[in-house]
Amino acid sequence: MVSPLSLSKNVCVIGAGPSGLVAARELRKEGHNVVVLEQRCDVGGQWLYEPNVEGEDPLGKKKVLQVHSSIYASLRLISPREIMGFTDFPFLVKKGRDTRRFPGHRELWLYLKDFCEHFGLREMIRFNTSVECVRMVEHDGIGRDLKWMVKSKEKSKEETVVEEVFDAVVVATGHYSHPRLPAIKGMDTWKRKQLHSHIYRVPEPFRNEIVVVVGNSLSGQDISMELVEVAKEVHLSAKSLNITEGLSKVISKHDNLHLRPQIEALQEDGRVLFVDGSWLICRHYLTLHRVFIHLPIS
Repeated sequence: MVSPLSLSKNVCVIGAGPSGLVAARELRKEGHNVVVLEQRCDVGGQWLYEPNVEGEDPLGKKKVLQVHSSIYASLRLISPREIMGFTDFPFLVKKGRDTRRFPGHRELWLYLKDFCEHFGLREMIRFNTSVECVRMVEHDGIGRDLKWMVKSKEKSKEETVVEEVFDAVVVATGHYSHPRLPAIKGMDTWKRKQLHSHIYRVPEPFRNEIVVVVGNSLSGQDISMELVEVAKEVHLSAKSLNITEGLSKVISKHDNLHLRPQIEALQEDGRVLFVDGSWLICRHYLTLHRVFIHLPIS
């Protein structure tokens, strides 16, 4: 409950992913009035998988993207479930679900739903509600507590903007949903197809294609391992050609998987030039990629 030295506050939490959910729970535990605004139809944030990416900007250049999650279909956790849960709500194995120690992404999403249901958090959440603006409320009183104006809009009521004033705002929107692109000479004029990994879901669209994957961190390697089963050629472009023994063994097992240095430039005739002077004709796809799940976020 609220300490005698403090007063209950009206708090807005933006985002119902892992951070937003636990923040909302702790704030309510301390006696505050909490409203959670979530732009999507359910909890989970990045872990709420979106299979339909049709119509999204392939490079994610738009200021506002329709697709929030960067998760691809085959993604699994890189950390064991024992350290992925909250300390007072362990990420336990459940009968009839993914029992692996490093489960797929859906299992973590189900865990977050379980967490939400166990602590009765859904009643605080307004789903399908996007936040348009957060700003400080002007006041002329010295020493008065700051207040914040939050403007939000429900998907079903696109013309109606709701304005509410809160004592505090928690921004828990994450930082893996808006791509940051590498600066490659000729990228803006290259005529072949380019795709950011934020939009990547399954390998099938790349069947029999020549693909360049930019970045060889965990997810870059992950996607390359999928593509090599369907693509004609996969070229993994990396800052350093000093790779792990494990990756070296994988590359040696596939005739169509090649390690390349960084890209020097993209040419209008379809050629991809590398810094060592080598080049190749990439017929359709350039998949842009960097570290962790997806590219670093701007």
